[in-house]
Formats: sequence, structure tokens, C-alpha cells
Amino acid sequence: MNDSKYISSLQNSLVKRIVLLKEKSRERSNQGLFVLEGERELTLAMNANYEIESLLFFPGIISEQEVLQLLQEIKCQTELIEVSNSVYQKIAYRDTTEGVVALVRSKSHALEDLHPKSDKALILVAEAPEKPGNIGALLRTADAANLDAVMIANPKGDLYNPNIIRSSVGCIFTNNIAVGSTSEIIEFLKDKNINIYCAALSASEKYTKVNFTKSSAIVVGTESHGLSKEWLDASTKNIIIPMEGEIDSMNVSVSAAILIFEAKRQRSI
Repeated sequence: MNDSKYISSLQNSLVKRIVLLKEKSRERSNQGLFVLEGERELTLAMNANYEIESLLFFPGIISEQEVLQLLQEIKCQTELIEVSNSVYQKIAYRDTTEGVVALVRSKSHALEDLHPKSDKALILVAEAPEKPGNIGALLRTADAANLDAVMIANPKGDLYNPNIIRSSVGCIFTNNIAVGSTSEIIEFLKDKNINIYCAALSASEKYTKVNFTKSSAIVVGTESHGLSKEWLDASTKNIIIPMEGEIDSMNVSVSAAILIFEAKRQRSI
């Protein structure tokens, strides 16, 4: 690895590029790159074979030797760039990034590239999730349950939004993720003989009464609109978590966690 470069100017072209990638989904899509912060996230991305184009560090927080040790541990060779405090403050998204910001090449999340880990797959599908915090929480739940895959139907934005990466605490890199339209994902699941269980308020069976031991996809929609008719019509069974209070729904990530871990419970018996 060559000696690190040094950037101190806020007008530097790389600094401007990073700021655009942080703020603009179109730039991330056009360049096939995204911005990643933090040692944990960097390690998870590298373990998932993401390509690190450049790694910038601020020596006031982390030394070059510590950065080199980190790269050695995760067996990564990349361009290393030291930055001034003003540049770091400009490119960092949050205060607790441990002094490292990376420029990373994104991956394809096409359905045809998705290969479930097991013959009796357990998959989470989220239709049109809008809030990055909810998407991040869903990915954390999927990681905790070691799901075979997470599928995003009709996405409202790109997966590499900094808020999604942050709220997922890096679990965007630990999950097997595919993106497609509702029609495409339904076709994929049916072709693979995967049962479709849709969380819905009407015409539904209590979730503990459903058999999740065979290949299953648990499908959740937004709290405001629920699932589309296309999903409800394609469902093997619509399922419900009975509410005993005054409201009729919970946060989507909480609902998904309840359903997923009921499926895990059944599979452990």
C-alpha cells in the first residue's frame, strides 16, 4: 500500500463528490458508489466482499497505523487518504464515525441473483417501505433471525441511503437482499414454491395458527396503507397479530419481528 495522500481543501473534487453521493440518490445510482462511515460498517462491508474505492481518515480520531491495521485485519488494499478536521466534518454524516469514511462500490440486488440459503427458506418481504429508519430496523431483525433473504418490493429509494446504512448498523451488508416490483417478487416466490403469508387486518388468521415450517415469505406493508391488493390476492394465507389495545397496528419492524420469530420458534420444535 502506498503512503496516504492528504486533503485539506473543502474545494477538493473528491470532497465535493462524496458530499454529492451522501445527499443525492441519483448520484449514487449513476456512479455506482456510496459513502460508508465507521469501523464496524466498514468491516461488515468488506466481509461481504464490497469493493472499497477510497478510505479517508482523520488522524485526530484514528491514526494511520490503526487504519492500516484495520485494513490488514479485513484483508483490504485500497487508496488511503488523510483529511483535515474541516474536511472530515464536511464529509462525515454523524459525530461517532470513528474517524473513517469510505467510498464504496455498490452491488446489484437483482432478483435473478438471489439464492436463498436453505431448502426451507424463510424470507422477509417489505412492500414500498418509505422510512429509512424502518428499513434499517427490518434489516437488523432479519440479521438477528439469520433469514435466508430480504426482498424490497416497489422501493421508494435506494438501499445505500446513508440513513438506511446508519439505522441498520451495517446489517445492509449482512443480509441477502433483492429488490423488484411486487409482480416480479410474487412470480419469484411462486416459481420457488415459497408460501406467501401477508400481514393484513381483514380476512386473516391469527399468526400463531399458521404453519411456517415450510418455505415461507412473510410480507409486510406500510403502517399507513398496508399491503396492496396484488399481495393479498396472491397470498397463501393472510395473517394477523391480534391487537388488545386501542390501536389496530404496530410499527412495521415490530410486527415483522413478531412474525419472524414465531416462524423461528415453530422451526425449532
